Amino acid sequence: MPDRLSYPAMELRRSFGVVLHPTCFPGQWGIGTLGRQAQDFLDWLAAAGARWWQVLPLGPTGYGDSPYQSFSAFAWNPYLLDPDELVSRGWLRGETIPPSAPDRVDFGWIYRTRWPLLHRAYAGFLRHGSRHEKRDLGRFVRSEKDWLADYALFMALKAHLRGEAWTAWPADLALRRPRSVAAARRALAEEIGFHNWTQWWFHRAWTHLRDYARERGIGIIGDMPIFVAHDSADVWAHPEFFQLDARGNPTVVAGVPPDYFSATGQRWGNPLYRWDALERDGFRWWIARLRQALRSCDLVRLDHFRGLEAYWEIPASAPTAIHGRWIKAPGEKLLFALQSALGGAPILAEDLGVITPEVEALRDRFGLPGMRVLQFAFAGGDDNPHLPHNYPDHGRIVVYTGTHDNDTTLGWFQAAPPEERERARTYLAHHGIALERDEDAPWALIHLALESTAQLAMIPLQDVLGLDSSARMNRPASPSGNWSWRYNRSRLTEGVARSLRAVAAATRRLAPSDPVR
Repeated sequence: MPDRLSYPAMELRRSFGVVLHPTCFPGQWGIGTLGRQAQDFLDWLAAAGARWWQVLPLGPTGYGDSPYQSFSAFAWNPYLLDPDELVSRGWLRGETIPPSAPDRVDFGWIYRTRWPLLHRAYAGFLRHGSRHEKRDLGRFVRSEKDWLADYALFMALKAHLRGEAWTAWPADLALRRPRSVAAARRALAEEIGFHNWTQWWFHRAWTHLRDYARERGIGIIGDMPIFVAHDSADVWAHPEFFQLDARGNPTVVAGVPPDYFSATGQRWGNPLYRWDALERDGFRWWIARLRQALRSCDLVRLDHFRGLEAYWEIPASAPTAIHGRWIKAPGEKLLFALQSALGGAPILAEDLGVITPEVEALRDRFGLPGMRVLQFAFAGGDDNPHLPHNYPDHGRIVVYTGTHDNDTTLGWFQAAPPEERERARTYLAHHGIALERDEDAPWALIHLALESTAQLAMIPLQDVLGLDSSARMNRPASPSGNWSWRYNRSRLTEGVARSLRAVAAATRRLAPSDPVR
């Protein structure tokens, strides 16, 4: 790959978009895919006048099903591959799918059924794939070897060892002794080939979908977690970059102190970086990671941006995040290295949580847009930074009604303290926006977001559809029941698109009709 990439001109002109992860698409296969339903959603977005589609991380998910805890920071999620496309190519034949709940993802069911289905598709590809397709797969494997070789072997070993975390593997494999690793590559060559194929086919499918979006004037905002999962190909292949003991277990882990979401904080459990080792290596791993992210999207939301200035270090033995401490990080050196290598890569800073002047200075030093969340705006006084009249004059702000970690706006408003509800009504009335019934809350905040001075206004689809807490995507610090919501295709109507388009036109956020270049 070249050392520098040229990205399309996706300047943050006044515009808006919708937040929706691909797993949330409807369809018969139990989880959203990159097929016809994804294209239908993009058609609907274009009809609504949106310029942006924001997704959550696209990596392969493991235990807990969180897209923020992936088996790889470089790979893509094979669950999103469209079985209908595999059938149409003749790689799957006569497939029927057992019924599953249409409005929820059952990840246990997906795990049990999707991997066997994809293995059958791979066998069909080996039998019926064209010469051109097989040559293209070979080129992909060679060009992506820097990350793909480790990922495919990691997944093959995990399958062979019944899903065990890599620290529970035989020591020679866990510690990557060269002779054992070479023997595993030979013994598991077929399974390695399968994982190479899933990544190649995802890359093809996503490239097609991204082109489809660009033709409709829609750019994609990706999402990159600051930390990576311990049980991942990244930590297994590069233990020198993480704070681990001799057997590979974390000595300290990531999280955040007590906050809005949890009285005991959040103990994420991710291993923390050895920033000194990363810096000595010229931050090459981070540069490669961001380069990969920008192959999938036009802008990258860097989750937990404040961790680049200082991060919350928790002893690995601690059961909660309460007894942690702030440790400085070399964020300025890292961002300079990323900017130098990638030509001013487009990053949005997720700067929520405990934000200090040092975090703000780091963000502003590199001209990165920050975030505001309207659900946070009505607690406290008139100086609350999430209130639109407090947004900075330069407008480098992305305002959200809520995020994937929040309740839906209807759910938030129904559960909010009386004084917060009243403050919201008063503020909205001052802006000429009526909030008379609970059910008005989602569109009231949509109006406020689009009317604000923020360059971008982003709206979770749940709020566009006016859904209650049953449609919530994630409850931080809750170990189960997350990431499973899917929308009902009957709710995504032309009428809703027209309503959204009318608000966008009135607030000067309507996307131009020209394709994204």
